[in-house]
Amino acid sequence: MILFSFLLLFLASSLGAQDITKEKSKVSTKVLLENDQVRVLQIESPVGEVTGLHSHPAYIIYPLNDGKLEETINGKTKTTEFKAGVPKYMEAVTHTAKNVGSTPTKMIIVELKNVSSAK
Repeated sequence: MILFSFLLLFLASSLGAQDITKEKSKVSTKVLLENDQVRVLQIESPVGEVTGLHSHPAYIIYPLNDGKLEETINGKTKTTEFKAGVPKYMEAVTHTAKNVGSTPTKMIIVELKNVSSAK
């Protein structure tokens, strides 16, 4: 019964993940380009704002300013700092993200479609 409860909880959290562009928070998301290969998003997050649970395929973050995000993935929290103009490759993820920096976070995200791993 306990295993069944954990399975239901896991499935509910996975199914609850949504597209960040449909997010109902103060995080601004704008689709700049989408085709069969990529989706390019512009994201701006006020200080302290937290996204809802959402998913990304493998993606590249291009920060437009310095920032710091706290991600929660499967109940574990990690903090990532970004420097303006320094891109980062990120593996596919389902997470929430909170701007824990001192300024609004502005970035371009390039989601890679139809890619199993770009390591």
